[in-house]
Amino acid sequence: MPLKKKYATAAQAYAKKETITPWLGADTARHYQWYPFINVGHYELAKLSVGKERTSLISYYKQGIERVWQKARQNAFYRGIPFIWCSNNLTTSFAIQCYWYRLLNGDATYGELEQACFDWLLGCNPWGTSMIYGLPANGDTPTDPHSAFTHLGHYPIDGGLVDGPVYGSIYKSLIGITLNEPDEYAGFQSDLVVYHDDYGDYSTNEPTMDGTASLVYLLAAKEIDKPKQTTVTYDLGAITRGNTHKKQLALVFTGDEYSDGAAYIARLLQQEKTRASFFFTGRFYRNAGTNKVIGLLKSQGNYLGPHSDQHPLYCDWNQRDSLLVTKQQFDHDLANNYTAMAGFGINKKDALYFLPPYEWYNDSIAAWTKQQGIQLVNYTPGTYSNADYTTPDMKNYRSSKAILDSIINYEQRSATGLNGFILLIHIGTHPARTDKFYYQLPALLNYLRQRKYSLTTVSDLLQ
Repeated sequence: MPLKKKYATAAQAYAKKETITPWLGADTARHYQWYPFINVGHYELAKLSVGKERTSLISYYKQGIERVWQKARQNAFYRGIPFIWCSNNLTTSFAIQCYWYRLLNGDATYGELEQACFDWLLGCNPWGTSMIYGLPANGDTPTDPHSAFTHLGHYPIDGGLVDGPVYGSIYKSLIGITLNEPDEYAGFQSDLVVYHDDYGDYSTNEPTMDGTASLVYLLAAKEIDKPKQTTVTYDLGAITRGNTHKKQLALVFTGDEYSDGAAYIARLLQQEKTRASFFFTGRFYRNAGTNKVIGLLKSQGNYLGPHSDQHPLYCDWNQRDSLLVTKQQFDHDLANNYTAMAGFGINKKDALYFLPPYEWYNDSIAAWTKQQGIQLVNYTPGTYSNADYTTPDMKNYRSSKAILDSIINYEQRSATGLNGFILLIHIGTHPARTDKFYYQLPALLNYLRQRKYSLTTVSDLLQ
């Protein structure tokens, strides 16, 4: 449920006072200058918000992550975190912010960056050592932390996160640091950054309570986030992605009033010996001009499903929880869609996945769909494929090249690529858009073939 307006307004006002945590993207900062190192408020508020407010909060996280990514992308360890005191604390907090962004948005664009931070803490760093006392067991971890509890009493502090590497300039400026033992990592130190597993180095090897507390959260999140072979991704009750562990995806085409690409797409799929999924409105199914191509698509073994009858907008664009149709209207419209499909011999039991008009819905629409014995589905976010309807006069216009590039870039940057993707394209668009994206399909299919993806229908993808 959305927050009461009074409290939501106040919370949004506070959120706007610090949209991006200031250290993100910075090269340096004073000791604990920007503590706490992560903004928990954006995540908690976004979970309770809808529409533009929710989108804005998620964008704050993305802007901060992107600042770090611009630095991280330039080195092999994907390091964009400044090497100030408590750099491991910053690393942990940043990994959590990436996790929250992915959780809120379903966008895995920064998945590799998130994982690189986690791996850094567990030993994927120039020193080859974990930064967590005793974890992993039998691994190279800190043994001589700056902790009297351990140094004098020999008590283990398993799970304690140490400060982490600092700039060489910081280390050299500190007073009272003396290494008690020969530096086992001497061959891996540099003028830029150092780390010492030595009681005498209070700048890089001191366990911190706040850093360890953040680490506990991160480890718990990783445990919950463990990939399962059979999982699908849901958003507000609709399935938006299939199994991310299989290199398969579903091309999905929607159609209502425009069908200019239908014949071309049907021929291309036949030539490529591949199948796709088509979600048409009742108006599309009843259109005499589309009868032949619909019959061809069906005979080729493609999935044909419902997309509403009259293509109504179910809920407000800005207040997503505000319905614009009643349940009775919804049921009646969907029933008419299935009636139109029956004219092509498509029974409801053979078309149990439903893609909403405008690709816009809320949890009420998902629940009403469920009551009909069918499952709501929607496209997988992260690319511009669904922007192929835009015309040059629109602010959100995307050229076909930009759309294709967005798909390829996502595939290359995401840890799971396009695995399980529901990639949505329109079967026809307004005449004002002369740059038709469906003419880019040969290049897209060729790229997917080179990357060893198999294309299947939505029903098979989500089976």
